[in-house]
Amino acid sequence: MLNRGTRLTAWLALQKCPVMVQIMLVVSIIVALVLLFHKSDENPIPVNVLENQKWNRFESLVQFNPEREFRNGTDLIWQIPDSPKAVIFLAHGCTGRAANFWDRSSKCPKCVGLPEERFITLHALARKYAVLTVSSAGECWTFDKEKLIVEDIIRWWVKRQKLEKLPLVALGASSGGYFVSALANDLKFSSITLMIIEGLFDQMDIIEGYPPTLFVHMPKDVSRRQKITEFMQVLKNKGVEVSEIECMELPLSPTFLSDRIPGLNQTVSARLFNLFKEKGFIGEDGYMKRDGRATSWRKALQESKITLLKKDLEHPVEEELNLAFAYHEMTSLQSEQIFNWFESHMT
Repeated sequence: MLNRGTRLTAWLALQKCPVMVQIMLVVSIIVALVLLFHKSDENPIPVNVLENQKWNRFESLVQFNPEREFRNGTDLIWQIPDSPKAVIFLAHGCTGRAANFWDRSSKCPKCVGLPEERFITLHALARKYAVLTVSSAGECWTFDKEKLIVEDIIRWWVKRQKLEKLPLVALGASSGGYFVSALANDLKFSSITLMIIEGLFDQMDIIEGYPPTLFVHMPKDVSRRQKITEFMQVLKNKGVEVSEIECMELPLSPTFLSDRIPGLNQTVSARLFNLFKEKGFIGEDGYMKRDGRATSWRKALQESKITLLKKDLEHPVEEELNLAFAYHEMTSLQSEQIFNWFESHMT
C-alpha cells in the first residue's frame, strides 16, 4: 500500500508528464474495449446475420428432391446434387429420424423438415455435397451391431453411387455426435463435426490418422464444455487437429420464429412472442429465461385460446426456443463455418 508521501511524489511526477498521462489513459481504454468486445473467429455469428438465415434463403439455389429406401430394415434418405464435390453423412440426436433433415414432399410424404436439420441439409446441397441420412434403430444410437450396420451402409451407398473418389465427411449432433466419433475410428473421413457433444474419446482407442475434429457446442452446458476442453487436449496429444465453435444464446423477436420455420407466418410469430413476454418466458431483453423443453409454453398457448399454431409446428417452435436458449440443440447458424472447416481439410 502506498503511504501519503509516496502518493504525493507519484502525483507530482505525473504532473510533469501530462502528455504521457493522456497516452496511458487512451491505451488503457483501448485495451479494455478490446478485451470487452473481442471474440474469436470461431464464436457465433452476430445476431444481425440472422437476416441471412431465413428458412427460404436457398429457395432459388436448391430444392429438396430426396430418395428414400430401406436397406435391411434401416431407413435411408439421400440426395445427390449435380457434380457433387464431397459426401456428408448426417446423424440425428436421440428421438430424431432421418426424416427430420428433409421437407415433406411427394417423394418423402413422412419427412418432417425440422428447422435446424433442414437448413444444414440445404447448406450441404447448395455447396454441392451428396447428403446421406440414416435413422437409428432405437431412440438413440448404439455402438456395437448398429455401428457395423451403418458403416456397411455408408460404404455400400458411396460405392453404388460411384462417389468413392470424393472426400467423405460427417456431422453428428448429441447421440449422433457420439456415433460419428466412433465411426471415425473405422471409416476414412477427411474431417468430422461433433455438435453439442464431447464424443466417446474416453471409451475408445483413438487410431493413428483419426480425422480432424470440430466441436460445435453451447458453453452454457458447463459440464459438457469441460469435457470438450479435456477431449480436445486428448486429441491434440494424439496428433489430431481440433477446433471449436461456441454457440451463444440469441434474443427472440416478433419475427424470429416466422423467419426460421416454414409455414409459420409473421402474425402467429408476433402473437407467440407477445404471449411469451406476457407469461414471463422471455425477459425485456428478448432472451429466453429457460430452455424451451422446460418452459410451459404449450400450456400457456392452450390457455390463451390462440388456435393459429398448427399441431405439426409445435416441434419446430420448441426446437427454435431451445436454439435461442442455447443449452442443447442442433444448430444451423454456424453452417458456413462448419462447411469451411470441412473444405479446408479436403485433398
